[in-house]
Amino acid sequence: MSQPRIIKKYPNRRLYDTEISSYITIEDVRQLILDGEEFEVRDAKSGDDLTRQVLLQIIAEHEQNGEPVLTTPMLSQMIRLYGDSMQGFMGNYLERAMHLFTEQQAQFRQQLGGMLGPTPWTMMNQMAERNMEMWKEMQQQFLRTAGASSGTGTGTESPAPGKRTERK
Repeated sequence: MSQPRIIKKYPNRRLYDTEISSYITIEDVRQLILDGEEFEVRDAKSGDDLTRQVLLQIIAEHEQNGEPVLTTPMLSQMIRLYGDSMQGFMGNYLERAMHLFTEQQAQFRQQLGGMLGPTPWTMMNQMAERNMEMWKEMQQQFLRTAGASSGTGTGTESPAPGKRTERK
């Protein structure tokens, strides 16, 4: 198993990604999470693990913007559990519940994808192909009809040299 990516946090609150040798933002850290990257955030001076603090900061920022996941009553109940005899059990319970929810979400998406079929882009391509086929058929039928009414067969033949064609 490979070592987790190390991100150093400096006193000025800047984050330094040691893997790419560059400063990153809290949003970049969020993207690492979404990408499934394993990482640790360490205090640049002491080496203390600050990963949980950074993760909580990301959650707090996203809870403030947009539709919150954690309701006020839920947060209040969680705070009440600190110091309670059930505190140790609650973390494990929430972790398992989140894991189960994630698995069910993946199954639901897979089933929904099976019911709906291909992606919208694929459906658009298929529709465009069908439209092209219909257009070609219509053109061919028009040419056949035009050829049959003029008696030339295809309708694309030009008159013999020296003969005049009549226009109405």
